[in-house]
Amino acid sequence: MRFAAIDIGTVTCRLLIADVCEGELTELHRSCAITNLGQDVDANGYLLDSAMQRVDSQIACFMETIEAFSGPENPVKIVAMATSASRDASNSADFVAMLERRGVYLSVIPGEKEASLSFAGASSDFAGENILVADVGGGSTELIAGIGGGEPIAKHSFNIGCRRVTERFLKSDPPTEGQLASAIGWFEPQFRSFFEELGAQGFRPERIVAVAGTATSMISIDKAMETYDSSQVHGARMSAERLSEISGELAALDNVQRCQVVGLQSGRAPVIVAGTIILGSILECAGLDFFTASEHDILHGMIMDAARR
Repeated sequence: MRFAAIDIGTVTCRLLIADVCEGELTELHRSCAITNLGQDVDANGYLLDSAMQRVDSQIACFMETIEAFSGPENPVKIVAMATSASRDASNSADFVAMLERRGVYLSVIPGEKEASLSFAGASSDFAGENILVADVGGGSTELIAGIGGGEPIAKHSFNIGCRRVTERFLKSDPPTEGQLASAIGWFEPQFRSFFEELGAQGFRPERIVAVAGTATSMISIDKAMETYDSSQVHGARMSAERLSEISGELAALDNVQRCQVVGLQSGRAPVIVAGTIILGSILECAGLDFFTASEHDILHGMIMDAARR
């Protein structure tokens, strides 16, 4: 069976086309675009018309790609989901209706569902390990603990994301030390409480598997990738010390300078500092000194979930 998974997040819009045969997933195509659907949602509570139009235009491009992979013998089943920005917006029904006109039937999923799908996608590479999947998004962050290849034993979706934190706290360009400290002071106690409850259940993660753009961008920057290569990113490790170094370097730059950093998508430059401090806080609260980046995320989880139906 051939599937196309579309993930519409607060910052990015992503597509994965894959075949599934006897439970094994084979990637055929992957695309990602910065569309910033969540622009000003945290402050205003609704999706801007311009933001919805950006996503709609990108979906039109995705549909052309999907059509190229479709045929009489390989019809493509499309599964599309939207996450934090659409959950928070009062006019998300208008956005859903907009995409329906293109033949894309969008599900606005709750944070708990997002967490489960992310864990399903990321954990398959670490069967038998005590892992924590960290999905740092634009509007929310999902933390999911469990044994790789199994079901989560604990999960939580926090209304903490790189765009939300940037818009609330990092108002200077570059941000001040005080702004960074205020942001960390807001979200770190929430993460710490999660890990305390996890410890009370007798579970200690041996590895943090970090998915989504912040983690993959850190590997790309560290390797100075002029052209992004997912094969070099997937499974790569980064120490907490190196993450802190890159975070500090990025925080010292203004947005124009960050756009010039090799390995960083220019569209992610405005929110990357917030992403790095969120990821760094998770490592500290977990008591681990490294993370493993994974390209197997919610997109994989969406396809495997659809294939089982």
